Amino acid sequence: MPFYYDRIYWILLIPVLLLSVYAQIKVSSSFGRYSQGRNRRGVTGAQAAYEVLRANGVHDVVIRPCPGKLTDHFDPRDNTIYLSEPVYNTPTVAAVGVAAHEAGHAVQYAMGYGPVRVRTAILPVTQFGSQFAFIALMLGIFLYVQPLFLVGIILFGLTTLFQLVTLPVEFDASARALGAIDGTCLLDEDERKGAKKVLTAAALTYVAALLMSLLQLLRYLLIFAGRDDRRRR
Repeated sequence: MPFYYDRIYWILLIPVLLLSVYAQIKVSSSFGRYSQGRNRRGVTGAQAAYEVLRANGVHDVVIRPCPGKLTDHFDPRDNTIYLSEPVYNTPTVAAVGVAAHEAGHAVQYAMGYGPVRVRTAILPVTQFGSQFAFIALMLGIFLYVQPLFLVGIILFGLTTLFQLVTLPVEFDASARALGAIDGTCLLDEDERKGAKKVLTAAALTYVAALLMSLLQLLRYLLIFAGRDDRRRR
């Protein structure tokens, strides 16, 4: 029986790995494709983020540039949207989509969106779990200490829970972004479709990461159950 479940794990791992690779390629290709040329209205990423915030009545969020590519994020600690160099001052379809998405996160925090509140609440525990899960798992495996191995599984499960809660947060931010793009006429209809493709590709990376985490958690649980069963025999 353990061999049967082990085989299922490896069978499931292949498509999840392929999905992860595909998602990364899709993000890069979509962002690259829709970063070519100006959008018709000449709206930059920073301007798009500002318009999304204004449309939702959020006026206390700062928008700043940050180095790197695809490093865009909203930091609730200083209430700031950080936009990467290819996004902040660039009037492309991709820049508008990405910036509007990050502004969507800022709106979520401003309005107290449920899933983002849950994610914020479990963040400290998740950070602890991510730091010590691997240590507990490895020590539990090599020292054959089942209670320690179980602690590692629980800590790893917390990071998986965080990724699970992150999915609706990301999907909602994209929905808010596209809604704001429509409401403020930041892009024409065909350009909006391009922005949606960029955001959909980005969301796929979160789906792939969650599936990989769930699969790894399943792996640890099967190892724990198998070792516990052998010990009882």
